[in-house]
Amino acid sequence: MPAAKPFLLGVLGGMGPLATVDFQYKLLAATPADSDQQQLPSVVWNVPQIADRQQALAGSGPSPLPQMLHGIGKLNQAGATHIVIPCNTAHHWFDDLSRASAAPLLHIVDATLDHLAGLPQQPQRVGLIATQGTLDAGWYQNALAAKGIEALLPAHEELQQWFVPGCYAVKRGALQEGGELLALQARALLARGAERLLLACTEVPVALHAIDAPFLTLADDPAQLLAQRCAEIWLESRHSYFSHTQSNNLNK
Repeated sequence: MPAAKPFLLGVLGGMGPLATVDFQYKLLAATPADSDQQQLPSVVWNVPQIADRQQALAGSGPSPLPQMLHGIGKLNQAGATHIVIPCNTAHHWFDDLSRASAAPLLHIVDATLDHLAGLPQQPQRVGLIATQGTLDAGWYQNALAAKGIEALLPAHEELQQWFVPGCYAVKRGALQEGGELLALQARALLARGAERLLLACTEVPVALHAIDAPFLTLADDPAQLLAQRCAEIWLESRHSYFSHTQSNNLNK
């Protein structure tokens, strides 16, 4: 039986590029390491020309799936053993991407709910900050309901006034503006009884950290939780990775 391939994380990024770079930082922060060599190995497809996911799901733009499938192909060619997508909305196409990939894809919702289930005190109400596409898909609401947790959602007017312009402010580099708008959305959900927040759009934590929002201690970042799951998988395989590398060096 051939030996298993050494761990190599593939990151299907570019959605958006800043969120992808932020995710790479989260991977580093999540991985205990005493040297460069102990850090998690990854290959990243950070190509931001992928069609806009929100516009596609709203019926006002082309599907991003062909470009995403191209990225998945490149990550598989590079030898990825696992693939993640640091964009919540892009998980609308998760099944299609999984079928096209030899490497398994890790779902961001699974990593998030595993974390919530492990909290010492499970919240009863969680505020969900996400795109309309992610809200319509219902992944988080269904997963939370299965744990007995009520999901509090933004009102339509809040999405239009705060979330959408805040998200696109981040995409054009206006982090302060984006943070201030997204903080209004967060405070509205907390005022309606949310005990914790799920920042289920990868632009949101970037913006809220930029303004040092005081309620971040009550917020969970699915991208960070996905990074932690990747780090756990890497740590489980790190010993075999180094054994494989040393064996290859001896055989050269």
